[in-house]
Amino acid sequence: MLHQQESLPAYLAEPSKIDQEITITGKWVPVKKSGLFRKSAESKEMLQEWEDIHKGAKQHEGMLSTEINHAVGEDAVLINHIFKNPESLINYFSTTATEHMEALSKVARPEMHLIRGKNIPEDVRQAVLAKKVPGMFGEFLYGYVKDDYKRPDPKTAIQVTAKWTCKPGNSDYLEELKYWWQRVGTEAYSLEEGLVRFEVYQVIGEDALIIHETFENSDELKFHLSKGTAEKYKKDIDKVASPECYFFRGPVSWTIRTYSKFLRLPATYSSQGSHFTREGGSMSEGLI
Repeated sequence: MLHQQESLPAYLAEPSKIDQEITITGKWVPVKKSGLFRKSAESKEMLQEWEDIHKGAKQHEGMLSTEINHAVGEDAVLINHIFKNPESLINYFSTTATEHMEALSKVARPEMHLIRGKNIPEDVRQAVLAKKVPGMFGEFLYGYVKDDYKRPDPKTAIQVTAKWTCKPGNSDYLEELKYWWQRVGTEAYSLEEGLVRFEVYQVIGEDALIIHETFENSDELKFHLSKGTAEKYKKDIDKVASPECYFFRGPVSWTIRTYSKFLRLPATYSSQGSHFTREGGSMSEGLI
C-alpha cells in the first residue's frame, strides 16, 4: 500500500550544513578466520596495517576525522573517515590508500562501505570502486541535527550507520521506505530527545537508503530500540525493505546488542580505537 507522502516538518526540511564533506564508514575482515583460542596471523597483520594507515590518514590534508575501531565479538575492523571535500577524498585514495592497498589486501578484505554526503561526484565513486572496495553512495535526502551541530561527548555517544534495501518486485517500495523513515524522524525529534542527529541518504543507483543516527548515550539508544520509533515502525519498514548492515560505533552495552539481535539487525559493534579529529571538529560529526 503506497502511503500519501506527507510534507516534511520544518526541522526535517532544513538544508544540511555538511557542505562538501564526505564520510566513509566501512568494515574489513581478515582473509583467514581466527582459530578457536587465538587470532590468525592475518588478523594481527590487518590490525597493524590499519594502525599504519591511521598514522598516514591523520596527516592527510583535508582529513577532518579518522577512526580505526576494533569490532566487538568478531574479528573485524570498522573504519570511519570524514573528508573536507571530494578533492581530499580522491587525493587520499590515490596516495595513502594506494600505498597500503597491496599489503592490506594480502591479509584482509573489505566488506560493505557506506559513503554519504550532500552530493557524491562521479569521480569520488570511481576513486573508491577502483580500489575494489564495495561502496554504496548516498546523497542527503532529509534529516535534522540538534544543538546547532555541537559534537556529542565521544565517550558516551553512539553512532549508528545502516543501509536498508527495498525488497524486489514493487516499484513503490522506495517511496514507502522514504515515508516510513520520515515518520521515524518526525516523531523521534520530540519523543527521543537523546537522538541528536537523524539523517537519511538515498543510495545512488539503488532502491535503498542509508540511515545515520547519533545518540547521546546507551540509554537513549536502548529507548529507541525498545520503546521508541524503531520499535514502533520496524514492522512497517520490514514489509518493504531489508537491512543489509548496521554499524554501531561507541560504547554499546550488551543489552543493546540483545535488542538489536531481537530486531534482526545485521549489526557490527565497535569500541573506539585509534582516532583523530581536526581542531574544531566537522559538520558531519559535530563541532567542538
